[in-house]
Amino acid sequence: MTTDALDAWDAETARLVAVLHDVPPADWARASPCPPWTAADLLGHVVAGVARVPGMLDAPAPPRAEIDAIAYFRADARFSGSTNAERIDLGQRLAAELGGPGLVARLTTARAEAVGRCRREPGGRIVRTRHGDAMLLTDFLATRVLEAGIHGLDLADALGREPWLTGPAAELLTRVYGAADRPGLRRLALG
Repeated sequence: MTTDALDAWDAETARLVAVLHDVPPADWARASPCPPWTAADLLGHVVAGVARVPGMLDAPAPPRAEIDAIAYFRADARFSGSTNAERIDLGQRLAAELGGPGLVARLTTARAEAVGRCRREPGGRIVRTRHGDAMLLTDFLATRVLEAGIHGLDLADALGREPWLTGPAAELLTRVYGAADRPGLRRLALG
């Protein structure tokens, strides 16, 4: 499978790895714009999301897609206090276990595996998300582009780096999420 969403996710996660590979160890303890996470905790959250993709592909495909990339972010139990607490805890546990450099190494291998696995999937592949949603893999990957892009911007802020958003990610986010009138999205695109 080759799609705009997969190519954008590949580009955005590759850029994330490239930008983060030389972060000084002490900088990983900086506060992120996503309290209570530090920069390392936030990267732990990103790594956990990327690492989930192969397991989704190993599971049986649902018979039909039920939601799209926009409906995925609807307000329901996925944003409940208990789900948010689990999300926060997992990011913190991974950061404590691996540290910043270890998280970058884990992201490097996890993204390579996930992108490679997605490329081997047939067009029209349907997956079930951790929240129980049945959706086209291409739509799910659009949600991953949004996550990688937004949290990349959060990490840039936390680490005092210039913000970035790759051209493929900016184009996909503009098309899928209707962000065409948001000048910051286009300005951040690297082209």
